[in-house]
Amino acid sequence: MSTVTVDDVRAARELLRGVVVSTPLVPSRALSEQLGGPVLLKCENLQRTGSFKIRGAYVRIAGLSERERARGVVAASAGNHAQGVALAASMLGCKATVFMPAGAPLPKIAATRGYGAEIVFPGPTVDDCLVAAQKHADECGAVFIHPFDHPDVVTGQATIGLEIMEQCPDARTIVTPVGGGGLLAGIAAAARGLAEEAARETGGDRKIKIIGAQAKRAAAFPPSLAAGRPTRIEIEPTMADGIAVGRPGDLTYAMFTDLVDAVVTVTEESISQALLLCLERAKQVVEPAGAAGVAALLEHSYAVEPPVVVVLSGGNIDPLLLSKVLRHGLAGAGRYLVVRCRLKDRPGALVTLLSELAELGVNVLDVMHERVAARLPVEEAEVLMHLETRGADHSEDVIARLRERGYTLTLS
Repeated sequence: MSTVTVDDVRAARELLRGVVVSTPLVPSRALSEQLGGPVLLKCENLQRTGSFKIRGAYVRIAGLSERERARGVVAASAGNHAQGVALAASMLGCKATVFMPAGAPLPKIAATRGYGAEIVFPGPTVDDCLVAAQKHADECGAVFIHPFDHPDVVTGQATIGLEIMEQCPDARTIVTPVGGGGLLAGIAAAARGLAEEAARETGGDRKIKIIGAQAKRAAAFPPSLAAGRPTRIEIEPTMADGIAVGRPGDLTYAMFTDLVDAVVTVTEESISQALLLCLERAKQVVEPAGAAGVAALLEHSYAVEPPVVVVLSGGNIDPLLLSKVLRHGLAGAGRYLVVRCRLKDRPGALVTLLSELAELGVNVLDVMHERVAARLPVEEAEVLMHLETRGADHSEDVIARLRERGYTLTLS
């Protein structure tokens, strides 16, 4: 099994000079207050192509021979690796064919095409794309650029670890989203390698904790680590499409067992709240997969020791999905209510209800008034309302007050 050394990572950083940017490390006051110590965000959402993937893709393709590049490269991706491969291939003068899931976000598809890649849609999942891409590579002789399970790809992603350790030398915990594991395996190799170098130089014992965060609906690493080998799982639908991978890589699994302290899972609700926090408090546009590390802090703060560095791995989010996820996050934070309310079907009843909501300080975003339905008594109507409140306590107070005034409510 190939390993990734600190010297390999330093060489990759030299190769990437002028290709990628050293992304900023931004303090998060909101998260720091919640955890009781410094939390910093590594903003790979501000990287070229909108994610960290250009790092590994460029290192991998740059390592090919001229003959290999002449045959072209092929990749499989939900979007971020696709863009990284497409841009790296165009910069290095070779053709790229990318297999993407049928439901991949439109902005990622458009960006991948914009970088010059040919796109094929073989099925609904990333795993379908991996199979189809490998078959295409075998048939036409193109070089398959794996999204995570190759030493060059892992080494490219590991350059983020060098930057983190230079930008925050006293970091005690690093938290990173995990799909196939290439990002966290690389960061762990770099961070632990540098910590060992520092310990040899100073005679001390530098401790750093490495934690991965997976969407609960697509969490292949916990069962794999429990089984002692990479294990395939059935993926459930998740907003975090960028980390929805059904089986860890052989290389990344081996590196995890040596280098990673823990992999935690996060719910869809935590991911949406994390995305909302990034946008509202940190002013960072992040895709759901990219916010998984922040979601881990919201759900598993007990597992980390400050100073904490959280990697925001990508920011390529469809604006339509962003609007849905934000509403989901607002609902999870108690600031967005969807309520069905029964009231008497008589003149002025709706006006009275809306006036009472105004008195309670509620902003009514949308109203659908239904008067005729089989489920409704003749003398009653039903109103479906989307409401904006000031938080969970205010929402509970509004619901209690309306029920006290005789309204029958159903929360959606």
